[in-house]
Amino acid sequence: MTDTISLSTQNLADRLRRGLCRITLGQIVIWLCLAAGAWIAVFPYIWMVSSSLKPTSEVFNSDFRIWPKTFMGFENYYGVLFDQPYPRFLMNSTIVCLGILAVQLVTAIPAGYALAKLKFRGNTLLLAAVIACLTIPINVTSIPLYLGLVKLSLLDTYFAMMFPFMVSVFAIFLFRQFFKSFPDSIIDAARVDGFSEIEIVLRLIVPSAVPAIAAFSVFSFVAHWNDLYWPLIVVQSQDKMTATLSLMQYQSAFDTNYGRSFAAATVITIPMMLVFLFARRAFIRGITMTGVKG
Repeated sequence: MTDTISLSTQNLADRLRRGLCRITLGQIVIWLCLAAGAWIAVFPYIWMVSSSLKPTSEVFNSDFRIWPKTFMGFENYYGVLFDQPYPRFLMNSTIVCLGILAVQLVTAIPAGYALAKLKFRGNTLLLAAVIACLTIPINVTSIPLYLGLVKLSLLDTYFAMMFPFMVSVFAIFLFRQFFKSFPDSIIDAARVDGFSEIEIVLRLIVPSAVPAIAAFSVFSFVAHWNDLYWPLIVVQSQDKMTATLSLMQYQSAFDTNYGRSFAAATVITIPMMLVFLFARRAFIRGITMTGVKG
């Protein structure tokens, strides 16, 4: 029995030795580059969490420390969560993000299906218009949109925060790319069976598009959760303030409470992390399936 164990141990050691010998210099360089890239990506988050535990005087000290000399974590997080209606801010952001996402899916899925599978005059021209609209930032249209909302007395409402983003040309293009790979034979068979185009979309296309829907949902949720520009323009009261906009409450003309600012930023990022972790598999699948189709 002892000889068998010794032989197994020797075989394992030989295999490990042979495996280590196969590691080339190129693989070591690749691993080092990946490790450096991962550190560059993760370090800002580590710095943010570390700063949220410090007093303002320690945040920008030249001798950076992960753990603060003076621990202010309880004070900073208590001030963020209980000294102001932060649950209200988080709820406002959630309502805006989910409302935008719902309208975007309702409009983008049929539009993407039409561009991918329906043959009609002007199809190519409409696709070119969609691609062209991808290059137009919100800053270009913000002034006319703002003036229109002022005329309609819709400032400081959920509708005002959602309106510019209800139609997403990026979503239309993404779903068009995904639907391009859907078999035409299945759609033709459904038409022969008496399915209308709406039934084809609802009963065939949407169930098959779950990966693309998950991928776009993560993009949309994160983008509008982080949006500061548009809420800063249309929100006029604390009741409609979003979580990202609430970060500006810690700034004044004379001072900035960086400890609480980073504590608030940490709280704001938690929902986005949960969304990505919940949908990560479908997100990765959706990206790979839509990114290579023409």
